[in-house]
Amino acid sequence: MTAPGQPRAHYDRQLDTLRRDLLMLGSVTEKAVARAVDALRRRDSALAREVIREDRNIDERSYDLEERALLLLATQQPLATDLRTIAATLFIITELERIGDYAEGIARITLMLEPYPPLKPLIDIPRMAEIALEMLHGSLAAFVDGDLVACQAIWHRDDEVDALYDQVYRELLTYMLSDPGTIERATRLIWAAHNLERIADRVTNICERTAFVITGNPRALPSDEEAAPGG
Repeated sequence: MTAPGQPRAHYDRQLDTLRRDLLMLGSVTEKAVARAVDALRRRDSALAREVIREDRNIDERSYDLEERALLLLATQQPLATDLRTIAATLFIITELERIGDYAEGIARITLMLEPYPPLKPLIDIPRMAEIALEMLHGSLAAFVDGDLVACQAIWHRDDEVDALYDQVYRELLTYMLSDPGTIERATRLIWAAHNLERIADRVTNICERTAFVITGNPRALPSDEEAAPGG
């Protein structure tokens, strides 16, 4: 039920606004990741610095949205489904803020690589970013739409990102073993790939939380441990 004097229609509008602004935060975060990887691929230090500066905007948006979600909890008496929705929103805000941090980290790697000549053309790392961003965009749409089938499909795409990460890691390790002069550059690129792998992991967390909102079942999607070989 809603608090006295707060009609359900007004409460629903507040929830809709929360969802809309969550999508906006997601869009800003997606843009940050895309720009960070583009800066890395093109060795564009100016763009990397823009991404780093914009991380503050993501943080501020996250804090503002979190405060509004908490206020809604404090001033209303949500039904069980609404309570799960607001709690999930708070969870997703945190995940998006962390994804923004990963984007900033990739931008900083671009600056670290600035003094060095290119090691190799980047192909798999941008592909990792493409898949991770498709997953992120889809996971937020699934949350807003309450789409369990989409959550399940997106959750399984994490395997694609993991496979690409393993491929990047093996290739860069080969460079390091054959020429110690590449160790610094290869290590930085592995860090960038790792950040993208972690972004995809954060998206699976969003899918798991969304599935719980939809079904009320905390095991509607398997956990990472359950999905691991031998799990």
